[in-house]
Amino acid sequence: MKAVVLKDFGDIDQLEIRDIPVPDIGADEVLIKTRAISVNPVDSKMRKGLGWAPELKVYNPIILGWDVSGIVEAAGENVTQFRPGDEVFGMVNFTGHGKAYAEYVAAPAAHLARKPENISHEEAAASTLAALTAWQAFNSYGKLRPHDKTLIHAASGGVGHFAVQIAKHSGAYVIGTSSAKNRDFVLSLGADEHLDYKTVKFEEVLHDMDFVLDAISGENFGKSIQVLKPFGTIIGLPSGYREDDEIAARNKNLHASFYMRVYSSGEDMQHIATLLEQGILKPHIHKTYVLDEIKEAHRQIESGTTVGKIIINM
Repeated sequence: MKAVVLKDFGDIDQLEIRDIPVPDIGADEVLIKTRAISVNPVDSKMRKGLGWAPELKVYNPIILGWDVSGIVEAAGENVTQFRPGDEVFGMVNFTGHGKAYAEYVAAPAAHLARKPENISHEEAAASTLAALTAWQAFNSYGKLRPHDKTLIHAASGGVGHFAVQIAKHSGAYVIGTSSAKNRDFVLSLGADEHLDYKTVKFEEVLHDMDFVLDAISGENFGKSIQVLKPFGTIIGLPSGYREDDEIAARNKNLHASFYMRVYSSGEDMQHIATLLEQGILKPHIHKTYVLDEIKEAHRQIESGTTVGKIIINM
C-alpha cells in the first residue's frame, strides 16, 4: 500500500510516499480501506518534532495522521460493532501513533463510529479531530449550558467552525472572532455576533462572558480571562499561558483548562455522527488534495489562512 512516511523531523521535504505492507490488526481492531483523511495543525507540529513527537521515535516507519474515514476491510475477533463493508470514521490512537496517512489503517474499533449515509467520506474525515475537540471542550473539559454567553476565538478555523455550531445547538449565545473577510462565514454558522480581531480589542468591548474557547493562547488567554464573569469557564487548546494567567483565573474562581488535549472516543464520535446525520453539524472543507499532494496540504495548514478543514482524498 501507499503511505506517507516521515523520514525525520523537519520541514515538508521529510514527508515521503512509500510502498509498505498493509498493517496487521489486533483482536480489538478493524482494518480500514481509507477513502479520506484530514490534515490538522498538530500534524505539522509533530512533523517538526514538537509536542510528543519524540515518543514516536520508537516506530519505524513513522506515519502521521489520526483522522480517517473509510470502509472496514476486516475485523478482529473481539470486534462486534463493525463488520467488513461498514463505513466508519474517527480519530484513531490520539495521542499515539495514528498512521492515518495511508491507504489502509489499523484502528481500534472503540475509536470509531459509523459514517452517516448522508455525508461523504471527505465530510466525515473533516469531522473527526476538530469536531471532537469542540465537543469535548463543551462537554468534558467544560460544561456548556443553554444561554451561556460564549466567546469562540478563531471561529472560522477547523475547531472554531465546529465549536460555533455545537454551541448554538446547545442553546448558547455565541460571539465568534475572525478576520473581517470571514465574518459572513462565521455568522452563517450560527454565531450571534462577530468580532474582527484585527480591528477590535475584544477585551475592551466584552464582559460577563460565561464561557471562552481559546484556540490562540499566548496573550490571548490572559485577555480572555478578563472578559469572563466569576465562576466562568475558559478552555485553552494550545499551550502557552503564563503563570500570571493561572493566578488571575484562580482569583476569579474560574473553571480553567490551560491546555486541553482531545482524546480518541468512539462514544463521542457517535455524538458527532448523530449531529451530522441530523444536519445540525456541517463541516466546511477549505480544499481537497490527493495523497501525492501531502506536502502542499501541509504548506496550506501552516499558512494560517485555512477556513474549515483540509482533506486528502484517497
